Amino acid sequence: MKKRLNQLAATAICGNDISSSCLYVSGLAIVYAGQYAWISLLMVALILFLFRKIYGEVVGALPLNGGAYNALLNTTKKSTASFAATLTVLSYMATAVISASESVKYAHSLWHGIPIIYTTIGLLSVFMLIVILGIGESSKVATGIFIFHLSSLTLLCLFCTVYLFQNGFDNLITNFKKPIEGNITTALIFGFAAAMLGISGFESSANYVEEQQEGVFPKTLRNMWIIVTIFNPLIAFLALAILPLSTIYNENETLLSFMGQTSGGNWLFYLVSIDAVFVLSGAVLTSFVGVGGLVERMTLDRILPKFLLKKNTKGSSYIIFISFFFLCVTILLFTQGNLKALAGVYTIAFLSVMILFAIGNMLLKINRKNLPRPERANNLALFVAILGVTLALIGNMVLNPPYLGIFIKYLIPTLFIVGFMLYRIQILTTVLKLMEYIIPSNSPVFKNIDNIIQKQIRHIHSQEFIFFTNHDDVSTINKAIQYIIKNEHTKRLKIITVLKPDFFVPVNLKSDIDVLDRAYPNVHIEFIEEHGHFGPEKIKELSKKYQIPVHFMFIGSPGENFPYKIQELGDVRLII
Repeated sequence: MKKRLNQLAATAICGNDISSSCLYVSGLAIVYAGQYAWISLLMVALILFLFRKIYGEVVGALPLNGGAYNALLNTTKKSTASFAATLTVLSYMATAVISASESVKYAHSLWHGIPIIYTTIGLLSVFMLIVILGIGESSKVATGIFIFHLSSLTLLCLFCTVYLFQNGFDNLITNFKKPIEGNITTALIFGFAAAMLGISGFESSANYVEEQQEGVFPKTLRNMWIIVTIFNPLIAFLALAILPLSTIYNENETLLSFMGQTSGGNWLFYLVSIDAVFVLSGAVLTSFVGVGGLVERMTLDRILPKFLLKKNTKGSSYIIFISFFFLCVTILLFTQGNLKALAGVYTIAFLSVMILFAIGNMLLKINRKNLPRPERANNLALFVAILGVTLALIGNMVLNPPYLGIFIKYLIPTLFIVGFMLYRIQILTTVLKLMEYIIPSNSPVFKNIDNIIQKQIRHIHSQEFIFFTNHDDVSTINKAIQYIIKNEHTKRLKIITVLKPDFFVPVNLKSDIDVLDRAYPNVHIEFIEEHGHFGPEKIKELSKKYQIPVHFMFIGSPGENFPYKIQELGDVRLII
């Protein structure tokens, strides 16, 4: 990805993802809400408008790649952030499969001989090979697809509008007179729940905020909101205006190309179908690129096994992409490419991530209230946004109970792996204790296993961490030590203070840290004085000097007068 993306390029990358949902979400919403689907889609736009401020505040305060994982990692426990990351990986997986499957279905409408499942697997494998070869997402290609896609959607809406005025409003009136199952409120709620699939990709911009130019991120959120607010309800309304409801139900997975054929003839049908293939394929690539960056970050933070970081000659973490490909194939085979099933899995994962992101915003207000940020989300708006997304989440679970089962089948093993990595010291220690009841402690077998496990525990604990402080308040340092002990596997911690010229360490600081060292006998706490100016260059220098990666360094939350922005410090984490 090209560094320092401008507004158009940055919007194109995430915009291809969110605007590709226009190709299937309108039909899906009509299936559940019937003639009132366009209202459900406007409700989604309202919730998304509230989340613009929420994302703007969190990412503005912590402008680092990683989305919900990064937000929670810097505001709460590592285990909570890991749960958000797990859900994000599942949402990436469902997004990749939905986009690939829908792309092939649109291609199938052009060439009927294409086997959908096998071609979808082939398309996923193509993008796996592309990212393994080290070919990232090109902003120029993304921009080209984005402009072509918006032009195609605009053209389609214009031709549908002309067709409506030429042929009259009889079909629209007939559709609105048809009875619906249940009542209007139920239809709107279920339509709203299904239509939340239409905001897939809104979180994508937060995953590459560091590559965007200053001030671009909130503009990408605004632009995505405009696209969703205009096109999704408009397409649903126009579909109801020119097609019978029964036809929409039958053609809901390739609805836009059918609308193109109805309103403009074969040429518009081909144009929309080709556009769908391109933009949905671009969304598949976004999923691979996004999951690669997220899983690498999780692995560096010792949440996933280290072997995932193995790289090929192109510098690509190929094991991550191969693993992601196989996960995508399994969920495709489980669901047989069924849009409703895939949408159910994706929406549950994505909506859970949105709720956790909003909770991250609440924690930011409480735990990092002094951290500078360009904008703040209103507390009432935050409450309404969480309420709306929770309602959509419950609605999806009620609509599709079997899909909740599929989601859980993928969530549990993923959480098991993450949970083992987070609590592996406790698990290995428990295994040793259980062995004492099964195998005699003086037997060679026990001793061999004991040596292996103890060696592994020592290796895990050998990683050193750094906490930077300019405080002489021992209670603040004590909080930092407690956080690190609870969230990281280590036996060695360096407390470093960086002194400007002619500055001195407070007399009591050394003695206080000696007391803390004795208070935590299982962790060796070392106090170090470094001279110079604390900043990005000093952090890099100390990382090289002590052989400790930057993502294993921590600071307290800086105030308004801090001379650097958080993103300038690299992957240094905020823990107080």
